[in-house]
Amino acid sequence: MKTNRQNKKREHGFTLIELMVVIVILGVLAGLIIPRVMGRPDEARQAKAKIQMESMETALKLYKLDNGNYPTTEQGLKALVEAPTVGILPRNWRAGGYLEKGRVPKDPWDNEFVYISPGTHSDFDLICLGKDGEPGGEGFDADINNWEID
Repeated sequence: MKTNRQNKKREHGFTLIELMVVIVILGVLAGLIIPRVMGRPDEARQAKAKIQMESMETALKLYKLDNGNYPTTEQGLKALVEAPTVGILPRNWRAGGYLEKGRVPKDPWDNEFVYISPGTHSDFDLICLGKDGEPGGEGFDADINNWEID
């Protein structure tokens, strides 16, 4: 009988020392990982912009499959979420649109993407103006262009 009571007392929880060891280990891990992740927000934004552009390219291709052409520059990316009322009207515009959330996303720096159709590099050009929101630039201010994404 005593062994059952002794075993139950030992199973009540962790000791203070065990909890302290876990907290120290988590602190060391956080100290090593967080600065590496937090020091690269602009790199993460560039990667996100490329992913958003690839998603919009897919939506634009679906639009063309349904309607025979890409939206014009005048219709813009808005044609992916609302049926255009100007220019070449779509024949089979998909109810609900072509983008999942039902809205055209802004780039990671909260700027609009630039859409030109017909484009100078392909059927359409899709451009993210980078951190500065201005054409051109270097580093994180450089434009991200759909024809340059691998």
